[in-house]
Amino acid sequence: MEKHAVTGAFGYSGKYIARRLLAKGHEVITLTNSQDRENEFGGRVTAHPFNFDKPELLTKTLEGVKVLYNTYWVRFNHAMFKHQSAVENTLTMFDCAKAAGVERIVHVSILNADENSHLEYYSGKGRLERALKETGISYAILRPTVLFGDEDILINNITYMLRKFPVFGIFGDGKYRMQPIFVDDLAKIAVEQGESRENVTIDAVCPESFTFEDLVRTIGEIVGKKARIVHIPPWLGGVIGKVMGWFLGDVLITPEEIDGLMQDLLYNGAPPAADTRLTDWLREHKDRVGVKYHSELARRKDRKSAY
Repeated sequence: MEKHAVTGAFGYSGKYIARRLLAKGHEVITLTNSQDRENEFGGRVTAHPFNFDKPELLTKTLEGVKVLYNTYWVRFNHAMFKHQSAVENTLTMFDCAKAAGVERIVHVSILNADENSHLEYYSGKGRLERALKETGISYAILRPTVLFGDEDILINNITYMLRKFPVFGIFGDGKYRMQPIFVDDLAKIAVEQGESRENVTIDAVCPESFTFEDLVRTIGEIVGKKARIVHIPPWLGGVIGKVMGWFLGDVLITPEEIDGLMQDLLYNGAPPAADTRLTDWLREHKDRVGVKYHSELARRKDRKSAY
């Protein structure tokens, strides 16, 4: 038995990593802002606060840990959280991991991470990739795009909109592409890489790629909700997204996310690193995907309910 640490094991991707580690017989701890969140582990995963502002405590928490799996990040800037803070906090965690003697870090980044990008999401991820390499700790950098699974945001909420409205707006020509990956496939890759000590960067994508328009049409066909596709200017899409976000009490999509989509940043043509096809998964789960809206902000505010 080895001791492994997973950030956010009571949340989304971290939960799947923790499941696989426990199945292998490892001791698992989690770093989290939601120590009291309802979870499936029944005490088998010990929760610790991140303690970013108390690095000596964070270092002590990580003592004896062989591998740290880092999924910590924020999707957009908000009054409650910022990309810059997420970068600084992650740098602190890397420093504490090194001080604690952690042997390997498996770090979830993003496809096309670039320190020079004008988009903070991608530049922040790029900066963290460089910083991790400079620590001298053995590392695996995983670069997914969109994750799909029961708890996901994007695929679920696209499906929700298709179920609720007869018209679906697509920014621009809709020909920008994406290569989504099943969340448990990402977890499988992460745990496999936790057993290695080779420094690697892996484009974590699934066997299927879609243009955005094809993705929307495919989801509609599978769940039986074919909305009329309307092409709209990106600025109008941002306005509509903001207005709908007000009604939903959430951030539906940001101008930066629209920009990243239209720059084709969720695609690079890499060979598949996983087996699960989104279309197969959707057919299996079509009766429950998109039945309820998944709110990013609700999850951030409610630190007790399970995802």
